[in-house]
Amino acid sequence: MADEPTRRPSAHVPLLTSRRDLIFRAGAGFGALALAALLAEEEARAAPPDPLAPRRPHVAPRARSVIWLFMEGGPSHIDLFDPKPELQRLAGQPLPPSFGRPITAMGTANNALLPSKRTFKPYGKSGIPVSDWYPHIAQHVDDLCIIRSCWADGLNHVGSVCQMNTGSILAGRPSLGAWVTYGLGAANQNLPTFVILLDDREPIGGPKNWSAGFLPAVYQGTQLRPGETPLLDLAPPPTIGGAQQRSKIDFINTLNRRFGRTRLDDDQLDARIRAYELAFRMQAAAPEAVDLSQESEETRRLYGMDEEPTRRFGTNCLLARRLVERGVRFVQLYCGTGSQWDAHTDLEGNHTKMCRISDKPIAGLLTDLKRRGLLETTLVVWGGEFGRTPMAEKGIGRDHNPWGFTVWMAGGGVKGGQIVGATDELGLRAVERPVHVHDLHATILHLLGLDHFRLTYRHLGRDERATVNGGEVVTEVLA
Repeated sequence: MADEPTRRPSAHVPLLTSRRDLIFRAGAGFGALALAALLAEEEARAAPPDPLAPRRPHVAPRARSVIWLFMEGGPSHIDLFDPKPELQRLAGQPLPPSFGRPITAMGTANNALLPSKRTFKPYGKSGIPVSDWYPHIAQHVDDLCIIRSCWADGLNHVGSVCQMNTGSILAGRPSLGAWVTYGLGAANQNLPTFVILLDDREPIGGPKNWSAGFLPAVYQGTQLRPGETPLLDLAPPPTIGGAQQRSKIDFINTLNRRFGRTRLDDDQLDARIRAYELAFRMQAAAPEAVDLSQESEETRRLYGMDEEPTRRFGTNCLLARRLVERGVRFVQLYCGTGSQWDAHTDLEGNHTKMCRISDKPIAGLLTDLKRRGLLETTLVVWGGEFGRTPMAEKGIGRDHNPWGFTVWMAGGGVKGGQIVGATDELGLRAVERPVHVHDLHATILHLLGLDHFRLTYRHLGRDERATVNGGEVVTEVLA
């Protein structure tokens, strides 16, 4: 028999030269299996703890949610909630020397005093006077704590809007809503915890006003679109089922986490992962939350949604109620974005328009919250970045006034039917119980159960606070 040809090993198969080589290679295979199992276990553990998990408050909370009604541009306190008879008496005269000469935004310190054309009358059991520009809100005066002595550090809109949101006139710090989200976590894992509702444009400074600043990006606010479709593309295409959608999100998140292992300081990546997860959960919860067609015609009329001037802001006010009803902690509604309350040249025309837009929707919100039993647990805040001066600008307008202005609060542990603090006889400066922006923030945090000194975040070697290491709770506000 002829000898069989010699068989040469394939170039792709390693040549086993000994029993030792065989054992070594087999062991390596078993090791690879073990290593793969360990890596899978490590990847399962690699997901960081949920930064939005509910957290225990520092003290017993009086409110569960906040609705902040931000009147951007600076509403005139002396024409809305802080009547000044002396201003009427001195109309047309220069600011008396005893008041000093403030540095004004538009150089109006030497201009004549401009009287208010509004009519004030007392309302409710408390008898607090409110201007005829706000007749609907005036019906709720016994629920309002009107702080007449607020003051701030900024003179122009960009810094002042920033400070009212973040505590600083300089950009870069976290917004108050981000601090609340960081301090308390989410009450509803299927909806954003901090929501922004705009009207027809962005506010001065844009998204920095709801930024997380140096906090992890997951705590930043979520902006919803204006109108009756605040969220687009919530439903997946009909050809994609829930299981397929879930597997896509899982695969994307797995890739993101692998990528992030070498970038542990990139909180934007973790925020993106959380956003994918939240978007997936929102496909089930959010359509119902933002579906205003579920509301009765009576409710829609209550918010002014049946009238053109009040339709947009009324829609946002109703949406805010639906969101806090479902556990959203912090909702900020802007009215007059782009500084539309900024009445430099035509106070009467400007404020007539803006009060018409905001009066009925805000009153409707207070009514609706109260009748649903939500006002007790929802803190409502109204105000702008500053007030207006008693001196005239161009004869018929008012300049910026950060030295004394009005903010009011209602619900959520607030003692209503009272006035806190006072401005001077002309409404120029806070003179009795001055309340700085940091004090406002400290009070809001306290009502939510957070101690503003204990709520800290380590940044660049020091513990940072929402109130920039200042501020005090305005105890007079508390019920």
